Amino acid sequence: MKLSVIIVNYNVEYFLEQCLNSVLKAMKGIDSEVIIIDNNSVDGSLKMLKDKFSQLKLIDNKENFGFSKANNQGIRIAKGDYILLLNPDTIVEEDTFTKVIEFMDLNPQAGGLGVKMLDGKGRFLPESKRGLPTPASAFYKMFGLSKIFPHSPIFAAYHQGHLSMDQTNSIEVLSGAFMLLRKSALDKVGLLDEDFFMYGEDIDLSYRLLKGGYKNYYFPETRIIHYKGESTKKNTVNYIYVFYNAMVIFAKKHYSAENAKLFSLLINSAIFFRAIISLLFSTLKRLFIPVLDFMVIYGGMLFIAHYWGAFIHGDNQHYPALFLYLIIPLIIFFWQLVIYYSGGYDKPIKGSRLIFGQFLGTLLILVIYALLPESYRFSRALILMGSLWSVLALISWRFVLYLIGFKDFKLGSTLAKRIAVVGSDQESERVRNLIKQTSLEVSFSARVLTDADAASDKVADVLGTVSQLAEIVKIHKINELIFCAKNFQAAQIIDMMSLLKSPLMEFKIAPPELMFIIGSNSINTSSDIYFVEINTINTHTNRRFKRLLDFLLSLSLLLTFPLHFFLLKNPFRYFYNLMMVLWSFYTFVGFDKGLTDVHLPRLKTSILHPSDLLSTKDIFDDKEKLNLIYARNYKVISDFSIIAKAFRKLDRRS
Repeated sequence: MKLSVIIVNYNVEYFLEQCLNSVLKAMKGIDSEVIIIDNNSVDGSLKMLKDKFSQLKLIDNKENFGFSKANNQGIRIAKGDYILLLNPDTIVEEDTFTKVIEFMDLNPQAGGLGVKMLDGKGRFLPESKRGLPTPASAFYKMFGLSKIFPHSPIFAAYHQGHLSMDQTNSIEVLSGAFMLLRKSALDKVGLLDEDFFMYGEDIDLSYRLLKGGYKNYYFPETRIIHYKGESTKKNTVNYIYVFYNAMVIFAKKHYSAENAKLFSLLINSAIFFRAIISLLFSTLKRLFIPVLDFMVIYGGMLFIAHYWGAFIHGDNQHYPALFLYLIIPLIIFFWQLVIYYSGGYDKPIKGSRLIFGQFLGTLLILVIYALLPESYRFSRALILMGSLWSVLALISWRFVLYLIGFKDFKLGSTLAKRIAVVGSDQESERVRNLIKQTSLEVSFSARVLTDADAASDKVADVLGTVSQLAEIVKIHKINELIFCAKNFQAAQIIDMMSLLKSPLMEFKIAPPELMFIIGSNSINTSSDIYFVEINTINTHTNRRFKRLLDFLLSLSLLLTFPLHFFLLKNPFRYFYNLMMVLWSFYTFVGFDKGLTDVHLPRLKTSILHPSDLLSTKDIFDDKEKLNLIYARNYKVISDFSIIAKAFRKLDRRS
């Protein structure tokens, strides 16, 4: 046998299905096999594999063994002369396997090979070609010098920046996302080191291949899409720790004691440095707009207070410090809180949400104001004038930012998706109908047909054909393209992505005959996969109010715990559950476990489930249907109903 493709899967059902479809196309004419190792997925992957790919070899692990151990399970039973370790979040071109095998046959000194990888937006992924993580290269990468000098053989050594992305070259480190290995070389240097749970195992094996007398190659004559290459999870503290800790394991294994200590010191410094920077950046990013809003509103209200005091009372210091420096900030904070829950901070920015939130917040403040003792009723007029100033200021400064180039701040629905579906007449219409059934905010939707369907391009919703795609995107300001996988080879889709890539363009791929569309932004967020009819629970507004309900109810139940804990059989578990909900680790209501016939968005671990509304005799017949209805028609009142009926189950072990 010539080739064994080994794929380790963990809860990425939709990406895996698309990956396997591309792999099977690329295997035509090659004596080959596919081995899938599932690391105890709970997302329906196993059912999908058994229903649609029963001809493939499957190892069903009952726990998550990690990347290295799972791949080694596959390698040990593989029969191919070449072993390909392939991530499930990839798409290969139809001739990828033919080309890489031909290269390896012609270059017997090659122990391993990697290819040109593009992310979901068609951008080159620098991890396609890497150097060994020496203390120097790690230092340059960690502290940003590699970005300042991206083509330097010294400062950009980690990603081999001096090597062309379009030329075949000998490199030091292959990427585990696509790692073609000569079986005889593995027999000589050994399998993946299972001390590496995730990350670093590809570096270790690449280095052992070099020490074994083999060469590793970067081969750009074929390409793959690797979705996870652009994952925002790479900025999380957990990712930083796991990734750099893998570097420490590598250093201790392969470097001298002195160099390993130096490397470990650098890595630990980097973990601390990057973690602090990541936390600061994410916090500032979330708080920048609200803090700026607060400052603008507060500055205006102080000016109004002094002006009103001087104009009406003849004293610009008429209002006491308590009102100016405590009450006014609290009023502004309350306004912002109501605006937030009214959707005023959602994108695209809508003036109606800002105005409604401000109006509702002011109304509630005036009600509270009327109930206060007279000594604390400083000025109803200032509240009203401040409210008017707040609306004008919030809308005005966003509009100014838009005018100077910050496109995210344009008011209205212009940030809604302008989608073009690219495919045959029948398939593009099918996909366009799928989009209509989702909760997407789409301001423009049309179709671009294949050249073979050019005769149909007189239809109103057809903009033209694929040969005109670049002009269509430009003229109609398309910001998202959805390719019908049934009508194009992977290479054609990658060509179009590479040609049309831009910071504002999103790409998605619609598998044939399926009720979902694979997204390009990130493998880790469900918003990048368009599910039909079940996105209601995942809208910004519903997520926000679901979290508000969890917080307020858990806080209320904790504060009144002595009054009702005796209603539960296990009060200690009940208290623990309430604390987990309060700190956002759990949610009160979520989907039932073990559902396999419906595809549902991900939610936090939950205590109660929609099936708690059913009697025991109905639960097995109606559970899946009820969960689907819960997701599709979600409202906060749904959670109230479930909690009220199943209150005595809040001590359940989640």
